[in-house]
Amino acid sequence: MGGCAATCEYPARFVKHAHEPRPWIALTLGDPAGIGPEVCLRAIDDPRVREAARVALIGPPSLRPAAVERQPQDAPLPEGRADSVWIDCESAASWELGRVQPECGRAALSALRIGHELALAKRVAALVTAPVSKAALHAAGERVEGQTELLGRWCNAHEFEMLAVARKLRVLLLTRHMPLAQALGSITQSGVVAHLELLARGLQSLGIARPRIALAGLNPHAGEGGLLGMDEREKLEPAAAAARARGLDVHGPLSPDTVFLAASRGAYDGVLALYHDQAFIPVKLHAPDDGLTVIVGLPYLRVSPAHGTAFDIAGKGVARADNLIAALVQAAAWSRTFRAHA
Repeated sequence: MGGCAATCEYPARFVKHAHEPRPWIALTLGDPAGIGPEVCLRAIDDPRVREAARVALIGPPSLRPAAVERQPQDAPLPEGRADSVWIDCESAASWELGRVQPECGRAALSALRIGHELALAKRVAALVTAPVSKAALHAAGERVEGQTELLGRWCNAHEFEMLAVARKLRVLLLTRHMPLAQALGSITQSGVVAHLELLARGLQSLGIARPRIALAGLNPHAGEGGLLGMDEREKLEPAAAAARARGLDVHGPLSPDTVFLAASRGAYDGVLALYHDQAFIPVKLHAPDDGLTVIVGLPYLRVSPAHGTAFDIAGKGVARADNLIAALVQAAAWSRTFRAHA
């Protein structure tokens, strides 16, 4: 077995150690035109979140509930029994729900920057981020893939990536948000080796001492010995061998139609997927209501729900907070182990 700590599986009731204070978690509201604000406000009232953590919400001033006290960004977070505080980000006076707007992109960027600074300064135990709209970020002048790239840049991190987590299934992306043809063309042996090492370090930071890692194949049946493609023989098999020579417990390349099911049943602690949908189709099928993502390779713990802004249902009162609740509770649990492995 991989030596997984008790905190690396969820969903579970958070177990607070005796006399241990609840950690402060920074929570950005994401794009204010999406479902982020409503699920954030619902999540902080959930008893599982209240038991696990104290939450510093970061969002536009107009969205602050009257019951949540405003907190100056530079002031120390309160030591008392407060469950949550509110930190204002820059924001336009108004916006329209359910569509891309540059002012919403600017608000999301402002909130994310504040959350990043709190986490980098270790004023909070973790950063949890509600979803943003990439189109709104672009409209605001920040042409990036998303929050992962932004936080990596702001941290001056050179090796970082998104790890999707769906209960026992943990999947690292080799490539992120790019056209499929571009993603497939960017697969290299050296890149695969580097990401296998990054996945191992990321899993260790979450409490898995010696992770068992599976490398997903690219072609059907992982190429069927070259009959269905040579990518496995030419790139993936040498990469796996190189990673094993460096001391990693790597298996594969394995057929992509079976490796994720095997990992979800505990056969592997993590899987390296080669492109975005190869990772997120099994993740979202396996845990549609409580999937989350972690960025490995940052100097702090960042967790996010595995869903988007859902502009089509924003403000209609039907958005579920399950994913965000799972992200907050899990961030609180992981924060102890993450600090030990930082």
